[in-house]
Amino acid sequence: MEKHTLHITNGDSLTNRLKELQLVEGDFFTWREMLCEGPTEINIEAEDAIKKRKDFLKKYYRITPTDFEEKFVSQLKKLDDLEEYKEIILWFEYDLFCHVNMIAAISLLLRKGINKTPVYLVCSGRIENEKKLMGLCDLSEIQLKNHYKNKIHLSLDDLELAAYIWTLYCESNPMKIAAQIKKHSSFEYLSICLRAHLQRFPNMLTGLNVLEHNILEMVETYQIKNVKQLMGYTLEYQGYYGYGDMQMKRVIARLFQFLDQTKNRLQLSERGKLALLQKKNFYNTQILDWQYGGVKKYDYLYNDQTHKLLKL
Repeated sequence: MEKHTLHITNGDSLTNRLKELQLVEGDFFTWREMLCEGPTEINIEAEDAIKKRKDFLKKYYRITPTDFEEKFVSQLKKLDDLEEYKEIILWFEYDLFCHVNMIAAISLLLRKGINKTPVYLVCSGRIENEKKLMGLCDLSEIQLKNHYKNKIHLSLDDLELAAYIWTLYCESNPMKIAAQIKKHSSFEYLSICLRAHLQRFPNMLTGLNVLEHNILEMVETYQIKNVKQLMGYTLEYQGYYGYGDMQMKRVIARLFQFLDQTKNRLQLSERGKLALLQKKNFYNTQILDWQYGGVKKYDYLYNDQTHKLLKL
């Protein structure tokens, strides 16, 4: 039987676009997970790991176990016979959301035994003559074709580095990840994403993380009328996080104590002003049982001067 290509894409939008454009041929594995939030285990295909994800997604995002089975677990079966593929192409973007999914996918592929199968990466981000970072679905047809043409061949060292970082992400000591930030690899945005991950832990002076602080800064700086408009700003100017509507709604909801809604404008409350100026620590009002991989968010504090984590 003639071998063909397996495309692992970062979501349905990209899968559908690639099919509509008839840009590539082969099979598609659509990655419908958000491993950048909630508890994870190294072997994502294991029964215990799947149950853990089902419980998390149902509790916090109202995604039913049945939906998770249909949208993601069913896709895992496509990796049962990788020998039929001549190459595997990963389609992931520059942000943390995509990179956590990507390293999990690479870890899974290595466990499935793809050491001799060429693996390539198509990754968007900085585009010549464009002011902002662009996702794969933001690219024009010509730009997408050029990205595919110039796809990056990932060496075994690249693959093993990604799998190792995934292992560290699933462990309870995120400080080990800091040592990987300066590692050289073919992943152009990996170091930036790892730093963004560390900055998700609460600041030691305020109890808010970098993204939460930046949202308060937006409210102070721009003429934002309401929470709906704030959502638009945060999605547009979130930097390297790559959060979607569901994730950002949760982030903003946690900040309501720092906001006041007047008739014509959303403003910072007195608490918001104190937090923005780093005059008061709100750690105790923010703490909850929230995980990034194998570690609880509020078990560590981030020092924005040294860029290091402190374990509580």
